Amino acid sequence: MSNSNGTSLLVVHSVPGSWLPPTQAWLYDQVRMLPAPIESHVVCDGVEHADRFPMDYVHTARAPRAASRLARLRGARYDDLLYRTVIDVGADVIHSHFGPEAWRNLPAAGALDVAHVVSFYGYDVNQLPRHRRWRRRYRTLFRTVDRVLCEGEHMAACLRQLGCPADTVQVQRLGVDLATLPYRPRSWDGREPLRVLLASAFREKKGLPLAIEALGRIAGDVELAVTLVGDATPAASSLAEKSRINEALDRTGLRRRTTHLGFQPWAALRELAYTHHLHVAPSRTASDGDTEGGAPVTLIAFAATGMPVVSTHHCDIPGVIRPDVSGYLAREDDVDDLERQIRRAIDAAPRWTPMLDAGRAWIEDRFDAAAQGARLAEIYQSLAAEPTSLTTPAHDAAEWREAA
Repeated sequence: MSNSNGTSLLVVHSVPGSWLPPTQAWLYDQVRMLPAPIESHVVCDGVEHADRFPMDYVHTARAPRAASRLARLRGARYDDLLYRTVIDVGADVIHSHFGPEAWRNLPAAGALDVAHVVSFYGYDVNQLPRHRRWRRRYRTLFRTVDRVLCEGEHMAACLRQLGCPADTVQVQRLGVDLATLPYRPRSWDGREPLRVLLASAFREKKGLPLAIEALGRIAGDVELAVTLVGDATPAASSLAEKSRINEALDRTGLRRRTTHLGFQPWAALRELAYTHHLHVAPSRTASDGDTEGGAPVTLIAFAATGMPVVSTHHCDIPGVIRPDVSGYLAREDDVDDLERQIRRAIDAAPRWTPMLDAGRAWIEDRFDAAAQGARLAEIYQSLAAEPTSLTTPAHDAAEWREAA
């Protein structure tokens, strides 16, 4: 399909919910770092934080009253909105973000002569497939989508196990904007408190109670100053995790050493990272099957700044933090080993610099957002140049409306 406005390539990004929750700043970087002449349009249900995540073209059924160059389609059903947007702007590619969004988009994508790309990110790989209907839906999706993208080799293997053909799945790493992350390797001489940063939404897969337990054991030997960034969402599971975090703070006595700042904008968190010596992030598989899928983008960013990281052998984290080369990894769900790795990091403080240098070099080589944006653009261009293999799938109409 040749697009209507003469640009070389036009991509419609389909995202669930609103553009954009603060916890998905990494998605904004994916889109904004695409090089010219890629023109990006976003289709979503609504808009929030438009000042923080500005986009020239956002198409939504619930448009705000005023937004610069915002394409408004009031009252449209989402599926109609996607279909009409692709036609109206002359799109070459639909990029569905998250597996359920891609499945919801199959009827529209199948009826249009455009390539369809889907990116998986985490819960959609490990949690949803626990349900038989999602395993069935994914089999349909994998037969009809043109390309399946994921963050790393572990997630790619999970997708292949779910039935995605090996020649359809492709690793496309999440990058960070290195221009905004100057390298300032940390040092600690033991004469001041060790400032430890914990930063994530309160979700079971983040393992924050484990971090608090391990740090509580260490606090008797090392003076600690802990900063906790993040909070619970309205979800019941997140509120339950907040209760577990508070219980751990009280039980270990770490509360008096901890400053809780709640959710912070990415710019504030980035600057806060430079004032801390160590980041601890013991990701784990939650009881409902939720995982990181790939790796938290904060690990990539904090390693890029020159901060030592202690995390876990979970999903694609070893591809970001290489154990004993650029950081420290504990066994998943093992508080004894987590304590051991934190103590190793503390003991190695006089020798941090070579490890931090290796960490920065690794991020520059594999996780530079500009380079990943150029690579994603090449994927779009290669697919747009080929005849699409999509056909309208035989969705059960009631089931599809339920998902949509």
